[in-house]
Amino acid sequence: MPHKTMKRISTMIVCLMTAISILAQNKDFCLADNGKAATIAVDANDWKGVLRAANDLCEDVNRVTGVTPTLLTASKLPKGEGIHVIIGTIGKSKLIDSLIKQKKLNVDGVRDEWESYIIETLADGNLVVAGSDKRGTIYGIYEISERIGVSPWYWWADAPVAHKDKLYWQAGRTVQPSPKVKYRGIFINDEWPSFGTWANNQFGGINSKMYCKMFELLLRLKANYLWPAMWDSRFNEDDPLSPELADEYGIVMGTSHHEPMMRAHKEYVYRKDSIGAWDYATNKTNIDLFFEEGLSRNKNYDNLITIGMRGDGDVAMGKGDDEDNMKTLRDVVDGQRE
Repeated sequence: MPHKTMKRISTMIVCLMTAISILAQNKDFCLADNGKAATIAVDANDWKGVLRAANDLCEDVNRVTGVTPTLLTASKLPKGEGIHVIIGTIGKSKLIDSLIKQKKLNVDGVRDEWESYIIETLADGNLVVAGSDKRGTIYGIYEISERIGVSPWYWWADAPVAHKDKLYWQAGRTVQPSPKVKYRGIFINDEWPSFGTWANNQFGGINSKMYCKMFELLLRLKANYLWPAMWDSRFNEDDPLSPELADEYGIVMGTSHHEPMMRAHKEYVYRKDSIGAWDYATNKTNIDLFFEEGLSRNKNYDNLITIGMRGDGDVAMGKGDDEDNMKTLRDVVDGQRE
């Protein structure tokens, strides 16, 4: 056979092999088909909120297809067990860190960023969700849930989930950069009678059972921040599980416009006799102690702290004239910062 012909055939073979390789790398990932679903793998030592959301993804695949994926919690994948959805947080998941170390996964676009994630089909056939931090990973998980047809409002608004026999994730790489607005959330203001009555009927109160439903909704909506019910509620004291689970889920808690230093106004109302007047001009020592106890109680949680102070029932503190108001407020902010 002439040399040129051999060269052309060799070139064609190389091109064909390259094309096959590209096709293999770009093959859509099968989440579910023919009554079977891909295994979802997550490191057991990843954030609890990530493990919880990975379990939600299993349930979401079931909501769509009627088939529930197996959730595998391990620091490395078993050999010869097919392809997986691999979920994890950079620096927290050995599954993800191993892929990075082996140069199978490039995370340069999201590493050390705020709430970023990558979703990528790898050359070995696995689908990876890698988050820069806890919420980044969780948002990546819920991105898959929403794209397969589970609305963030599936529970709160009974948003219907259309049945599908097959679920495939399109091959490629999705990089979600950090959000432009760092804290995004809602405020439950004046919760009675409507919201409070509903919560009582559904959950027996404005408690952690109700808040967990709200935390999940916020995360599915890519939110991260909540001012809780406050008109007649004490988020940290009504149910001590509420702040613990907020932090576990990945929700940053704050307090409303007139509830400084992680203290609900009703916490003061219940202690009014022992604390004394809500007046920083005349009762600084007791109020500072009240503030310090609030921060100490919440020190292990992810909170955004409201500072400042206004008079109880919007009445003035101190003498009440403009100059005295400004001096009092300066003292309040200085004390709280300290």
